[in-house]
Amino acid sequence: MKGQRLNNMVRFLWPRSLRYQLLSRSLLILAGLLLLTGILQYVYMKQFIYKNKAESIQNQIMTIPREVWPNLANSNIIRKDPPMRGLLFSPDSSVAFINPEGEFNIIVEPPDNALTVQLPAGEYMEAMRKKPGMHYRIVTVNGTEQLVVLHTIVNKAKNVAGLVQVSIGTAPLKEVLWGQLLTFIAVALIALIFGLLTFLPVLKRTLIPLSKMVGTMEKIDAGNLDERLPDHQNQLEIDRLSISFNRMLERLEASFEAEKEAKERMRRFIADASHELRTPLTSIHGFLEILLRGAANQPDQLHKALTSMYSESGRINKLVQDLLLLAKLDRTPVTEMQEGLLDEVVHSMEPQLKLMAGDRSVSFSLAPSTKCMFDQDKMKQVVLNLFHNAVQHTNPVSGHIEIIVQNVSEGVELTVKDNGSGIPKEHLPHLFDRFYRIDTSRARKHGGAGLGLSITKSIADIHRGKLTVESAEGQGSAFRLWIPCRQSA
Repeated sequence: MKGQRLNNMVRFLWPRSLRYQLLSRSLLILAGLLLLTGILQYVYMKQFIYKNKAESIQNQIMTIPREVWPNLANSNIIRKDPPMRGLLFSPDSSVAFINPEGEFNIIVEPPDNALTVQLPAGEYMEAMRKKPGMHYRIVTVNGTEQLVVLHTIVNKAKNVAGLVQVSIGTAPLKEVLWGQLLTFIAVALIALIFGLLTFLPVLKRTLIPLSKMVGTMEKIDAGNLDERLPDHQNQLEIDRLSISFNRMLERLEASFEAEKEAKERMRRFIADASHELRTPLTSIHGFLEILLRGAANQPDQLHKALTSMYSESGRINKLVQDLLLLAKLDRTPVTEMQEGLLDEVVHSMEPQLKLMAGDRSVSFSLAPSTKCMFDQDKMKQVVLNLFHNAVQHTNPVSGHIEIIVQNVSEGVELTVKDNGSGIPKEHLPHLFDRFYRIDTSRARKHGGAGLGLSITKSIADIHRGKLTVESAEGQGSAFRLWIPCRQSA
């Protein structure tokens, strides 16, 4: 209970709300500035009032002719005649005359219960040696502060005839000074209250964009990543912050989508891989079951079963190799990029490619000096995959496959064309997806699992290249791989 009270007190004294923090700190700064202004005004007004009073007393001294002052010092007329004293000087002041020898003579006695101010003789002598004019100082006598004005009297011969001293209590001056200070304090308090009443709505209006940001961020925190912060609220800092937040949200949303897509692709990949492995394994299992039932004793059935199992095991082996290759390509692959001639690589593969083509006709159009940076083993894999794909989709007798290598647009382009059945338009966007096959039965017949083009696409990406396809149903297809002459770091 006591701790809760302490927390409530801390929250009251140091509110966590940005609005009240800005308000309290702004008012604190304003109060500090007003306090500093009051102190400076007090110091300045004190000097001004004291100096102004001293000048007024000096003017009173100068109204009396300079020849009269020595006579007044030797006379008791003014001292004994209070009405005359009141005509020349204020009732609360005292006047004295100091001759050149330093003798102190009272001309006007101080008022009741006040003491006469008498400075050390050395100060009087020093004042008479200075340039004629007004000199004043503040002196405290028995706890009473008095303003002492010294005025040098010069005779007609330009010689110092003496020094006039007029002293007066500063209590009336302080009353005026404190009155001015109290007036300033009252005005300052009124200004603070007025500032509080006007600053709250202005601050609330100013912080509306920030409040909107908080509301939007709460929606985003609730899981709605489609929300975006308004970035045109006519406040430069808030707009810049909103733009930064929106960019961050876009990256987060893209990351979540990529992660979601990757999980979905992995799910499909596992399902497709399991399906592809299950089919040949089921076939092998079936043949083994037939053999165990007695077919092993029949040579014809034994040979047929072993041939089928050998074919299915080869299919499994190729599928596993393709999966391992894709796994390696998905990681940061180790490539041995070397400068070479792509036309020479393709030319060296002619015997192998013609053997794969069977009775199909094969033509080569290889431009010389097709120099670029590539991994020779992986580039051979690309040629084999594209050529094998063309073989699968062309007629075994009337089929024709053409391989073209040429220099184009700061790179080298490899093209594999065929006159096969072509690819329907709806399949083109998914052609390089893993385990994607246009004709399932045909692909399965030829042992394909839909990984060859995916592997080719991955190798193209490693080479910073671009793999495209052009196809028309019934007219054949053309796969083109472009790789740059120089690989960027």
